[in-house]
Amino acid sequence: MRATKFLFACALALLACAQAATAQQVFSDDEVEYTLELPNATWKSSSRADGAHQHVDFIYGERTDGYLKIRREVVEQGRTTTDVLERDRDFKLRIITGYVGGKEERFAGRLDGVTFGYEYTSAGKQMAGRVYYLQADSRTVYTLHFTGQREKLQRIRNQTDAIARSFRLK
Repeated sequence: MRATKFLFACALALLACAQAATAQQVFSDDEVEYTLELPNATWKSSSRADGAHQHVDFIYGERTDGYLKIRREVVEQGRTTTDVLERDRDFKLRIITGYVGGKEERFAGRLDGVTFGYEYTSAGKQMAGRVYYLQADSRTVYTLHFTGQREKLQRIRNQTDAIARSFRLK
């Protein structure tokens, strides 16, 4: 009986440690106007400047396992997330080598919008992308653009959805 109690206590302690190791992390930075929750410690932030703006991107382990770019777009009054998706699909995505488009889906989170998945090839590897278009207000759309090797990005789909659902403005 005593050994059973000891084993049960050890199992509970291990479970608590495992949950703590995979606990969500809230990302916030003074350089950006948003916060989001990263599902686990495998997601790391990477800060870089492009001359005019400071960007924070996120990498899931290796860049080919999962990579997230977040951008803010100011759009004309009345433009919807679907309008921005259609523009990106026509002018940015279709020119990617081996592009195969997926379907548009409604998305609900702290900010609502649409999501779109696609596949492409890069250096002979099958890659995938998933873009979340989130409407902040009537003139602002945020894009959360995930890319990675197709099978790896599919495995973390629940994490990409969770990150997009947690995205909010400060």
